[in-house]
Amino acid sequence: MERLQKVMAHAGIASRRKCEEMIINGRVKVNGQVVKELGYKVKDDDFITVDGKPVQKENKVYILLNKPKGVLTSLSDPFHRPLVTDLIPHLKERVYPVGRLDYDTEGLLVLTNDGELAYRMIHPRYEMDKEYIARVKGKISLDSLNLLRSGVPLEDGMTFPAEAEILKYIPARDESWLKLIIHEGRKRQVRRMCEKIGHPVHELERVRIAFLTLEGVPRGEYRYLTEKEVRMLKSIAELS
Repeated sequence: MERLQKVMAHAGIASRRKCEEMIINGRVKVNGQVVKELGYKVKDDDFITVDGKPVQKENKVYILLNKPKGVLTSLSDPFHRPLVTDLIPHLKERVYPVGRLDYDTEGLLVLTNDGELAYRMIHPRYEMDKEYIARVKGKISLDSLNLLRSGVPLEDGMTFPAEAEILKYIPARDESWLKLIIHEGRKRQVRRMCEKIGHPVHELERVRIAFLTLEGVPRGEYRYLTEKEVRMLKSIAELS
């Protein structure tokens, strides 16, 4: 469910502020009833009218993108750096990234205009796996690995326990390859976790969210999720 003014704005009626004015002025009906409450939330099958004219709701869109390095997970940037939305230039709908990958991190990113699903995908309650492969400095000890597995104290609180596995160690470079699976979506979380245990990240890629992988999607390219995949995500997020 989403706020009425947000649905109206996404449908192209007007800016969100103007839509709020329309609601306050009694110009908007939901299922035949006037709604003047700005916090009112509507479902996908609710019938909305403005001044008696039906609102054509925005189609829900679900995209899997293989984000390259050097691209911002943002919708705007004052320094005019490349954005993830620049990689899908012909899309009519306005979509939003589900969580973030920082500027130098690459890999799997979901974009959608389904706000409820997006919220649940990043909420730890629904335990949706987010799998990363990290190349980090140094040889990881068992104590450090167990710290990742039990929870790492960060400045914004203790992390939830992660699944952690050392894939390999390269003595000549004094580097380790680490697989890490988390259920949260904090800003730069994997990088901060590795930094905290004394193994700064040199390279980071997200390779999986739940059952979604990068198979068949080259770096910088994207594909639409299938109806089956959307249903499966909603099932995990307890929306079905």
